[in-house]
Amino acid sequence: MKTIFFTGKGGVGKSTLAATLAWQLSQAGNNVLAVSFDPAHNLGDIFGKRLSHRKKRITDTLYLQEADLDKAAGTYIEENIGILTQIYSYTRAFNLDVYFKVLRHSPGVEEYAAVTTMEQIFREERTFDYIVFDTPPTGLALRILALPNITITWVDRLRRIRRQILEKRYTIHNISGKYIEKGVRLPFEEKEDPVMQRLEILFKRYMNLYKMLKGAENTIAVVFNPDYLSLRESQRIVTGLSDLQLPLRVAFDNKFTPEQQEVACEVEQQLFPGTDHVDVVRVPMHGYAREGAYQMSFDLTKHFVP
Repeated sequence: MKTIFFTGKGGVGKSTLAATLAWQLSQAGNNVLAVSFDPAHNLGDIFGKRLSHRKKRITDTLYLQEADLDKAAGTYIEENIGILTQIYSYTRAFNLDVYFKVLRHSPGVEEYAAVTTMEQIFREERTFDYIVFDTPPTGLALRILALPNITITWVDRLRRIRRQILEKRYTIHNISGKYIEKGVRLPFEEKEDPVMQRLEILFKRYMNLYKMLKGAENTIAVVFNPDYLSLRESQRIVTGLSDLQLPLRVAFDNKFTPEQQEVACEVEQQLFPGTDHVDVVRVPMHGYAREGAYQMSFDLTKHFVP
């Protein structure tokens, strides 16, 4: 399975190119899933279909999905509240559920919801040949792509802290012969501890996601326009991807016209000075209505198919 992420400033045409590539790959006989993480969700408009958080079959080889980050955030919070409630049932006396509800509106929850959805897609949709992602504008996209590595670091730290707790329980058990607190049996072995089991699952899932994002089967494509308005934000994306050590392989100079030759050259040189590992592709300006824009004649597949 190969994965492709389209990133870029809002309005540069990344949704159109993502839709076009998904369509062209599917028409070539590949099983393709196109997923939109952009809150603006243009994917459904481009194909003239009403989409939802669940994938929808468009043709025999093409499925579309618009990730509902609000819904995903709610599910993310509820699952974690459920886990905490099961493990620490005594917390109900403190009415902590009131505070947990506030988490839904806390900074970072939307990003974690997106990463959780992405991880689930990577794990469950293994039958597709290609999964094409249309990402949000620059800032949110970079935070989403950075989270797997950050989460691995935090979960690993939590695992070490949990092991220290279990070791202390084991010491107490050996001294007193008891590990019962208020009628609740407190496990001191990792295989019996639900918290450690949950942390191990999370660590493995996010590690697998991180490896896939950095692996040879993943490609990140930056979309920009041949003008100075998108240059600064495009530079931020290129720098951010480099900092995250994620595989930027293709850059699309979209909506190009011959009259913009000089500007296009300057923008491309400033974005990729002296680099040869990024394939810079000029996509000509094309007139289209939003619906049906995926039927572009320009062939994108040759930049992604070996």
